[in-house]
Amino acid sequence: MRKFLIIRFSSIGDIVLTSPIARCIKEQIPDSVVHYLTKIEYEDIVSNSPYIDKVFPVEKKELHQAIRELQKEKYELIIDLHHNLRSMRVKKKLKARSASFPKLNYEKFLLTKFKINKLPKGLHIVDRYFETVKSIGVENDGAGLDYFIPQKDAIDVSKFDIKSNYVAFSIAAKFPTKKMPNDMIIELIRKIDHQVVLLGGLADVDNANEITANCRDVIDLTGHLYLNKTASVLKQASKVVTFDTGLMHIAAAFQKPIISIWGNTVTDFGMYPYMPGNEELYSIHEVDLNCRPCSKIGYEKCPKKHFNCMRQQNLDTIAQAINS
Repeated sequence: MRKFLIIRFSSIGDIVLTSPIARCIKEQIPDSVVHYLTKIEYEDIVSNSPYIDKVFPVEKKELHQAIRELQKEKYELIIDLHHNLRSMRVKKKLKARSASFPKLNYEKFLLTKFKINKLPKGLHIVDRYFETVKSIGVENDGAGLDYFIPQKDAIDVSKFDIKSNYVAFSIAAKFPTKKMPNDMIIELIRKIDHQVVLLGGLADVDNANEITANCRDVIDLTGHLYLNKTASVLKQASKVVTFDTGLMHIAAAFQKPIISIWGNTVTDFGMYPYMPGNEELYSIHEVDLNCRPCSKIGYEKCPKKHFNCMRQQNLDTIAQAINS
């Protein structure tokens, strides 16, 4: 038996992007055992995977308790896909051989602050993740991402008066500079020929109320579903409209046609939809500005105060991609 520990504490999309690592270890190493260390709020993303044998979900302040449990295991390799102070603490305490993926923080700093691009062109973060398992002979199988929905969370969308051939629109994003202003979302939805289903969390309910009040044939599920049920709605959609967020990566795991709208971030960070061999299924919509990217994650407000990375998006072009 060969035992491995994968570490990725957060967030939704980043964890989904680690799924090929677990799968390839399981399928390429006989008698392998894969454990996963993550934050407790993200446990469901990995706990349903047939490629992960045990999940260690932790609260931030209770990492020491998880470490005590992990010390009972004898890992051949710790695969650090977070590479921060917390994961360094785990590796130090476990005293096992480890490998960390290159975060390229310096290169990202150069790009966001000085617009000097030293990032490897077109290299996806999944490919950087695979650098950590080269030493154990594991290679990328090119099968893309995984996301597993337990049967109890599979949704019958017809119960929400959702029609077939609907478009799922994730209006959520952790940072406002990653998402389109509400007036533009309304204008875009008015150009869409299909029923639109809005997805998001409790923070998006007010925006969704405004959208439904100003658009026809829109179903609002924001704030009503937890992640696996939201994933079930994505899986059944004909197309998915998202910003640069976690639901984009879940949609990619289901090989859905994705219309991805980008604000302050750029694909050079390596976080675009990962669909090897099916790249034609997604389209990226972004504005070429000399102030992009202004951050690798996002801001509450546009630092330049104009928010042109979203305000100058061509809604006709995006609608054409959705309707085609």
